[in-house]
Amino acid sequence: MRLESKVALITGAGSGIGKESAILFAAEGAKVVVVDLNEDAGNAVVMNIKASGGEAIFQRADVSKSADARDMVQAAEDHFGALHVIFNNAGISHARDDDAVTTEEDVWDLTFAINVKGVFFGCKYAIPAILRSGGGSIINTASFVALLGAATPQLAYTSSKGAVLSMTRELAAIHARQGIRVNALCPGPLRTELLMKYLDTEEKRQRRLVHVPMGRFGEALEIAKAALWLASDDSSFTTGATFLVDGGITSAYTTPL
Repeated sequence: MRLESKVALITGAGSGIGKESAILFAAEGAKVVVVDLNEDAGNAVVMNIKASGGEAIFQRADVSKSADARDMVQAAEDHFGALHVIFNNAGISHARDDDAVTTEEDVWDLTFAINVKGVFFGCKYAIPAILRSGGGSIINTASFVALLGAATPQLAYTSSKGAVLSMTRELAAIHARQGIRVNALCPGPLRTELLMKYLDTEEKRQRRLVHVPMGRFGEALEIAKAALWLASDDSSFTTGATFLVDGGITSAYTTPL
């Protein structure tokens, strides 16, 4: 049980990577705070965990709101008595996100509010709680596009994930000697609803896959397993990392300086 006696909070836990991570973390012994805007989806994950003998609660939160972020951390401490792990996973990719000329200000602002401010608020309120528990792990979801850029324009999303990388590195340096590890998890193209809504034909999917050396999309569970490693003491000497789980796409397209 790699997370036995740990309390983990996961945002965006009603679907995709967050859902798979919540179920996996619980199976590995964690008490899980399932955070999502979608109450039905979040409660369904809690029921799934409890049906398998795990412990979980649901907390509704808009991660872009300071009060909601504060309350979700407070819920972890109130219900389970501590917080050891936060997985700042919630994020959006807006349908109208495009290049600098086309992307509208409201799309930019909403993307940054959730993808960047949401991570900031998660860290802001979780760090004192993790310190009270004696240390732990913060995992922030970034993306391979923060390193490569995206061939299909999605400037707000790509820029927001670059901000997550920078935030993660600085927090890792600040808190390393306090027993808090902070890492950025960077998934490659995944077979999730978030991506498949754009790649809605076989032709579009194959056009993306030609760039992935492994020749397939990743699965949410594969990212959850990487998050589990970062959450657990197995990664005790890992902080400030850009942790790529991308099917090799960055190795194929990153040019050494």
